[in-house]
Amino acid sequence: MSTTHTAIDLRHDWTRPEIAAIYGQPFLDLIGQAQQVHLRYHNPRDVQLCKLISIKTGACPEDCAYCPQSAHYETEVNSHGLLEVDHVIQAARDAKKEGVQRFCMGAAWREIKDGPEFENVLEMVRGVAETGLEVCCTLGMLSESQAHQLADAGLHAYNHNLDSSPEYYEKIITTRTYQERLDTLAAVRKAGITVCSGGIVGMGETDADR
Repeated sequence: MSTTHTAIDLRHDWTRPEIAAIYGQPFLDLIGQAQQVHLRYHNPRDVQLCKLISIKTGACPEDCAYCPQSAHYETEVNSHGLLEVDHVIQAARDAKKEGVQRFCMGAAWREIKDGPEFENVLEMVRGVAETGLEVCCTLGMLSESQAHQLADAGLHAYNHNLDSSPEYYEKIITTRTYQERLDTLAAVRKAGITVCSGGIVGMGETDADR
């Protein structure tokens, strides 16, 4: 089966009433529409395989109410510092042998600071990119300079979730602002990196928040 890939007309000006109209549809109707959009732009037999590795786990200073890696809560997560560069690159090579196409590296930071650890992350990105895999990271908040450096190193996508609505945000997170989240997304887009950003449902928010 062949599919014709055409340019996607992206919109960034959706209004809340437009989104509410989509959200309020019967679920199976929405699934059907989503399938038609998918078939328009993608080969339905293609599935991208991804592998996620935690390059720095736990002890995060943020107080995100949903996250077991926060230092504010007693959880069963075993914290560890930043992994060695060679270990991460070897994990990427092993993943490629398993058929993985995208390799994602996550670190439990509020924001990544310039210095030795950031330089190590850049080396990881370069090393993974050299394997031919797509490289994805989530490292917390970024400056424009850091985003450009990651792009130059070969980063393909950056994950930075918005979590909830601006109105509900302070009920689940108090250690950062919604605007700080938006600023990082803007820096990532400006650097030419693909944005991967989502939300979480079921935290007590309303349909309007979603």
